[in-house]
Amino acid sequence: MVPRLTTALSGPLLELERRFLDNAATIERWLRSQWQEHTPPFYGSVDLRNAGFKLAPVDMNLFPGGFNNLNVAFLPLCVQAAMSAVEKICPDARNLLLIPENHTRNRFYLQNVAQIAAILRRTGLDVRLGSLSPEITAPTTVELDDGASLLLEPLVRRGDRLGVDGFDPCMILLNNDLSAGIPDILRGLESQHLLPPLHAGWAVRRKSQHFAAYDDVASDFAKLIGIDPWRINPYFASCDEIDFHDRQGEDCLAAKVDGLLTMIREKYREHGIDETPYVVVKADAGTYGMGVMTVRDAAEVRGLNRRQRNKMSVVKEGLAVSQVIIQEGVQTFEEVAGGVAEPVVYMIDRYVVGGFYRVHTARGRDENLNAPGMHFEPLAFETCCTLPDQRCDPDAAPNRFYAYGVVARLALLAASLELERTSLPAGVA
Repeated sequence: MVPRLTTALSGPLLELERRFLDNAATIERWLRSQWQEHTPPFYGSVDLRNAGFKLAPVDMNLFPGGFNNLNVAFLPLCVQAAMSAVEKICPDARNLLLIPENHTRNRFYLQNVAQIAAILRRTGLDVRLGSLSPEITAPTTVELDDGASLLLEPLVRRGDRLGVDGFDPCMILLNNDLSAGIPDILRGLESQHLLPPLHAGWAVRRKSQHFAAYDDVASDFAKLIGIDPWRINPYFASCDEIDFHDRQGEDCLAAKVDGLLTMIREKYREHGIDETPYVVVKADAGTYGMGVMTVRDAAEVRGLNRRQRNKMSVVKEGLAVSQVIIQEGVQTFEEVAGGVAEPVVYMIDRYVVGGFYRVHTARGRDENLNAPGMHFEPLAFETCCTLPDQRCDPDAAPNRFYAYGVVARLALLAASLELERTSLPAGVA
């Protein structure tokens, strides 16, 4: 199912999709050369926004939590991609320890954990689940809504190796984004492969670092196929030393918002776009759509009311917000089942393995859709995102999804660069 677009199917979107289609061989060759030089994260998901005149990533998650929302028809793709990743990291791997988030009562998230475990088991691995939760002090069975169950076990540390009782893995896969910090039990695991690395977690990682890397990737890619990099790249800026409760950093924030809006207006004039520009201010670390606000004028970030300041002050796990990223707002002109929608693309290793639409019936095209009331359309992607069909129009399902897959892989490549350029602070490892 391709979503209904409110844009005319003869404008900039078609031209961009056609450019991807005409350069598909060049694109795939270039990406292949990039993966010879850079190691992709084990897995990831990318939130995309399709504004008709622009197709760009707005978030990159290195601990994806929605594998249960993927079309089951693509399970073989997931298994094949996971097998490729495992063979590169630990060819003789037999045992893998999967460490999920602590919220054991989130039924949807647990379905995601079960799907990840199922994918990994189909690669020939023995998979067990080790929990960081202090509530898990003994093997604990959690029943799932589909009648299946998960066995969560307390972690056991012996020297520089981590496992669960009677189980010594060569690989440890985190599906916990470490928003609460890096626990001591995960540090110093020199003799095991820990994926993603600790500095990929939100205790260390910053979104501004990712989009700085994406700037470089988008610039190189745009030169390759002859487009304005802005067509696939949201402008951004960042502010440190923010304290929303004490109103510290308001001048920095207002100045950055104003500067970004000015740049966007200039691009809108250049491309003949009749829309009102806006930016999204969000915590530079963290997920789950927390700590996010939409801004259309710099004056809006001065004198926020108490409710707004409270909303922006903390994110997941009560992590205080001291740094923010100000990102160009990219509207979504896609609708699914009567709701505003945005595509989310999932990858394992360097391969696109599926996707879905995040849909919100109570939000507008310029609002954050990762909010209470959202739902997912797991059957949206009926075709693989890496197989364009030259015989069809650019907006045909395989070609539109190919465009999504290209931009998502650019974000994945940026994540590779980001992880290469960053590391744990001294003394943390």
